[in-house]
Amino acid sequence: MSTVEGTGTASRPRTTSRAAAGRRRRFLPPQHGAWAMLAVPYLAGLLAAGYRWADAALAGAWLAGYLLSYYLFQSVKSRRPGRYRAQLLLYAAVAAPLAALVVAARPQVLWYAPGYAALLAVNAWYAARRRERALLNDVASVLQSCLVVLVVATIAGTVTAAALVAFLLCLAYFLGTVFYVKTMIRERGNPRYRRWSAWYHVLALAAAAAQLVAAAPSPRSTASTGPWAAALFAWLLARAVVLPGRGLAPKRVGLIEMANCAALLAIVALR
Repeated sequence: MSTVEGTGTASRPRTTSRAAAGRRRRFLPPQHGAWAMLAVPYLAGLLAAGYRWADAALAGAWLAGYLLSYYLFQSVKSRRPGRYRAQLLLYAAVAAPLAALVVAARPQVLWYAPGYAALLAVNAWYAARRRERALLNDVASVLQSCLVVLVVATIAGTVTAAALVAFLLCLAYFLGTVFYVKTMIRERGNPRYRRWSAWYHVLALAAAAAQLVAAAPSPRSTASTGPWAAALFAWLLARAVVLPGRGLAPKRVGLIEMANCAALLAIVALR
């Protein structure tokens, strides 16, 4: 009797743990890189434009909106919308009132609605064809993510030069990850992607260096982001050339990119 009872007691926590993990997997997508694309541009916008109370509502709407779009595209891909009804209802119920609160606080954010609608249409088109890993689909997702920098700046009252710099830095970095991460994981044996990644980062570094040269007459501007941005993109070019083919595990690749994201936010904070 004691053996049976002990076995039942010991198995119950494991069963409960597995059930909880299953619920998390059901309502949280296995897209680890997406969290950086959600958080970094939003934080860059706050660093560049400052915090307003509506930014808290925007954070909730931004997160819930991403989760809603993920499960919406899963339903489009699977042709089984009923399978994701619970997720769609939950995240729509969270996102809609928070988004309405942001619009009520700063109606000018609606200027970005057509852009987001067009980019989401691109995502839906690729989801319907089950080609979510297509390069253009990834680019559309990056644009959606980085536009939130300008949304945060609009909530603050105006899109300043600092916000534009933050937007461009985020856009340049995350577009680069589209190529680079493919060379490390899904396209690691594809020399074409390695060339694209290397050349993209050469152009990004050249743009950062050109901005530094253009800002040279202004010591204040030169002393802020210019040298650090150029240094960051020099490193990003080096890692795009040297690391592919080294057999790094996806976890190691992700940790390196987390450090790069932290460096990017530090550069934005210098403004």
